[in-house]
Amino acid sequence: MVGPQRRLSAILSADVVGYGKLVRDDETGTIEAVKRLLSVVIAPKLEEHAGRIVKLMGDGVLAEFPSVVEAVNFAVEAQAALAAEDQAIRYRMGVNLGDVIIDGDDIQGDGVNVAARLEAICAPGGLCISDLVHQAIAGKTELDFEDLGAQNLKNIDTPVRVWQWRQKDLIAGSVQVPEEQQIKFCTTPDAVSLAYAVVGQGPPLVKAPNWMNHLEYDWQSEVWRHVLRDMSRHNTLVRFDQRGNGLSDRKVSELTFDNMVDDMATVADAAGLERFALLGISQGCAYSIAYAHRYPERVSHLVLYGGFALGLAKIKDGQYRPQYEMLHRMILDGWGRDNPAFRQFFTSLFMPGANKDQMSWFNELQRKTISPETAAELLGVACHVDVTHLLAAIDIPTLVLHCRDDAVAPFEGGRRVAAGIPNARFVALEGQNHMILEDEPAWPRFLTEVRQFLAEGV
Repeated sequence: MVGPQRRLSAILSADVVGYGKLVRDDETGTIEAVKRLLSVVIAPKLEEHAGRIVKLMGDGVLAEFPSVVEAVNFAVEAQAALAAEDQAIRYRMGVNLGDVIIDGDDIQGDGVNVAARLEAICAPGGLCISDLVHQAIAGKTELDFEDLGAQNLKNIDTPVRVWQWRQKDLIAGSVQVPEEQQIKFCTTPDAVSLAYAVVGQGPPLVKAPNWMNHLEYDWQSEVWRHVLRDMSRHNTLVRFDQRGNGLSDRKVSELTFDNMVDDMATVADAAGLERFALLGISQGCAYSIAYAHRYPERVSHLVLYGGFALGLAKIKDGQYRPQYEMLHRMILDGWGRDNPAFRQFFTSLFMPGANKDQMSWFNELQRKTISPETAAELLGVACHVDVTHLLAAIDIPTLVLHCRDDAVAPFEGGRRVAAGIPNARFVALEGQNHMILEDEPAWPRFLTEVRQFLAEGV
């Protein structure tokens, strides 16, 4: 009796981004469009690169190639041809080199499973490959791959180092980010003037305020520009300068946690939003949790990055209180000086992996955005926050992301937020920057996870 046959193969997995939503919007049109792309792009390109279709899965394709070079070249050429044929339908692709089990015309095994998981974390219009593939194509292609580091792939026992190819015009698709944002003003019940900005098209996404914001300066900076640009590609992004910050009133009589939540409600009303996704970053996560608890009918999705439900000064064993007190003193003593040494300390804490230009931007952000007194007061608000009692009552789809080596907001704080919110999904990102920078591996993973999550249930 002949046992299972095995061979080493290059496996490609591909599927349509947001296929479920596309079918719900136009079932017949979507099915016909996918069939056409399979016929006029995928099948001819497979033949050109000696690949074969192993199986079709509605919106997905599993293919096998005699070499990884052929598989990678197919993926890149096919993505370009697919984008030229149909801007509305985009594919994710993953390629792995692995041992497969032959089952008639089908193939199975971990080599296939890894390819499917690589495809699942890939940016739309792009390609993710395993480290084995990256090593095999070294010197045989001029393609530029980003190192995403070791990734914990679903149902795969050991982490896999992943590399990603992204072609920016394919990822952006037909959606163009407006050159100019629209800045408007609204007034809170206690007569504070708030500046808010609206940019992009698509389902509304409101960004909660964090420690320092400046609508104009953030839009240009190397620290925030990629976040604002990519979050507004497929959504109408609404954000504002919290009281005491940026273009909003700088001199205010009261800065409290409740103020911040009330201000979010004021901006949402002024922008005419009835229901929207909510993005919290850093202490903006606590504001977002409180807002979602207070107005659950208005929040469709909750995205929380680098946050916490319990401030450093409130943690019971007191291990972080000396750190909070030191930061508070440094802000009051040195933040406003012309010498940037004190601000550089905060920049190095928030972004230890930043380059010189990125650090300069963040140094200036501190000086231009907020006074030392207001910065110290808002730090106090964040470090004394406690919304742990609200977590269990959050009944909203929630995605929590956190960098493992974040030096500002401990990783454990993010994990506890995810554990406290029923059915929240948690994504651990590799990195040490509190602010994710565009050129680090965590950024494409963050972007892919958030886009996939926001597309669900829309």
